[in-house]
Amino acid sequence: MKILVLNWQDWTHPEAGGAEIHLRETFRRLVARGHSVTLFCSQFPGAKASETLDGIQIIRRGSRSTFNFIVPLYYALHLKKQEFDVIVDDINKIPFLTPLFIRRPLVGLCHHFFGETIFQEVGQVLGSYVLFTEYLAKRVYKKTPFLVVSQSTVDELLEVGFDRRQFTFAMNAIAYDERYKQADGKFTAPTIAYVGRLKKYKSVDQLIRAFAAIRPSIPNAELLIVGKGDHEPALRALAEELGVTDSTKFIGFITEEEKLRLLGRSWVCVNPSAKEGWGIVNIEASACGTPSVAANSPGLRDSVKDGVTGLLYPYSDIAALSDTLKRMLTDESLRHALGEKGIAFARSFDWEATADAVEGLLETTSLSWRQEKRKTSGI
Repeated sequence: MKILVLNWQDWTHPEAGGAEIHLRETFRRLVARGHSVTLFCSQFPGAKASETLDGIQIIRRGSRSTFNFIVPLYYALHLKKQEFDVIVDDINKIPFLTPLFIRRPLVGLCHHFFGETIFQEVGQVLGSYVLFTEYLAKRVYKKTPFLVVSQSTVDELLEVGFDRRQFTFAMNAIAYDERYKQADGKFTAPTIAYVGRLKKYKSVDQLIRAFAAIRPSIPNAELLIVGKGDHEPALRALAEELGVTDSTKFIGFITEEEKLRLLGRSWVCVNPSAKEGWGIVNIEASACGTPSVAANSPGLRDSVKDGVTGLLYPYSDIAALSDTLKRMLTDESLRHALGEKGIAFARSFDWEATADAVEGLLETTSLSWRQEKRKTSGI
């Protein structure tokens, strides 16, 4: 098949996250199976306008603030003539509303909609615009088959009016290999790790407040914040305000190998986000034998099994987060039991199985479209 993928960004973008990992791991496997894949996404400083990575041809145009307006025009002028067998609309920001201008076999790939959590990230004007496009999406995509990454994604789409028959699971996974072996030893100090983008809706500020609350009882505890984002200055200021700058380290970007090594040596991984499509770092931590503490939010409740691979707490309840962290850091037998079960849980997710599901739906959609076209043309 000749496949076109539309996404806001590729996995090399400075603000790439779990959705881009899913994109890369899935579609590079389809390339290995003999399919041709083109990704059209936004540009960023220092990136080439066109290049091939992992066998995927990447075309970058526009910026994050203009890309959704560029997609229809660039498609009409440059991509439409290539007559792709199937087009994947990867919805993880503002929907492109592709059924309005694409007349080829089309499949949606959804991680999550923002819903009202968008107002935690942006102001009323832009937030209202995003909500309006999500409102349009359930009407525009009502006949589009969808790949979904978690049960939380399904629940969310059903709630806003989609039909269950539209969905095929294409679960997030990990490329399990020797990098995920358990670390030779944990950090000497009780260490909490956050790994992810530093955005407002990720609620890292709540983690810093909870960390400050446990310091009096666990004075040698340390907090490692791995990742970058526009909320970093506010988070640094908060750590200083709460008096925990000496034990809070902002690590920034690190390599994949460094990330896994850090997760393996940490005592607990924390994800306090208001909403995720999945929360892939929780599975990565589990694969390294490290339990997670996560908000009981959409997506996170899928990637953390409460009492099995980690512990959940009510989102935004800082007191509950503090208590849960204190329990995890002071109970070694609990951490060990959750870590052991987490390894088995993480191994149950496989990118090859995800690629099978994606390939199957793309082939079925492409075939059905061609059959319907022959029927309507009388051939």
